[in-house]
Amino acid sequence: MTPAAREALRKSAAVVGYKRYIDLISPLIAGKEVLASGMTEEVDRVKKALDLARAGRVVSVVSSGDPGVYGMAGLVLELNKDDGVDVEIVPGITSVNAAASLLGAPLMNDFAVISLSDLLTPWEVIEKRICSAAEGDFVIAIYNPRSKKRIEQLVKAHEIVKRYRPCETPVGIVTNAFREGQSVTVTDLAGLPDEEINMLSIVIIGNSQTIRNKDRLITSRGYQTKYSASF
Repeated sequence: MTPAAREALRKSAAVVGYKRYIDLISPLIAGKEVLASGMTEEVDRVKKALDLARAGRVVSVVSSGDPGVYGMAGLVLELNKDDGVDVEIVPGITSVNAAASLLGAPLMNDFAVISLSDLLTPWEVIEKRICSAAEGDFVIAIYNPRSKKRIEQLVKAHEIVKRYRPCETPVGIVTNAFREGQSVTVTDLAGLPDEEINMLSIVIIGNSQTIRNKDRLITSRGYQTKYSASF
């Protein structure tokens, strides 16, 4: 959480969000009006938040990570197209950045971030994006890789990437980055342990320039090629 996000919460009279995220920040919002609800209730949450704001309240709509990366910022703006409420998007640290820092430097060159959740995006579209990213030699960061009900998507994504990349391609898996229960695993494409991955995991698959140095992943930015005398 950034200092700006903490300050936004401090200034808010009301806080609205998914129950899991509300629970994570409960010490910071004691004494405030709190509206928490479950999955698939995002539209209703945002409408309630906008109603409170139109009534003159300062309201925070909570996301995990960064609100503009698979978060609530887009929905808030979509439902506030009449500009009736003054909206400020407060940046956070998205999971891909947090996970990358624990793995080393896997995002030093072009990368693609793809969510495997097909709740809002058709699987055919997701599959096409995975193919394009793999063929284009992007480092691939995967959000929402696996849930209790949705287990086949990661298996399919794994098979797609293996068509374009050797089995020894470095892979990093981070679960609960910078939270209780954090785990960090460095492996390769052949050893990707599908069953140990869940919705709180980020999977980062290296490209042709990614190397493994002990438990660190490093994707070359190109300095060694351009300035070979310095290495």
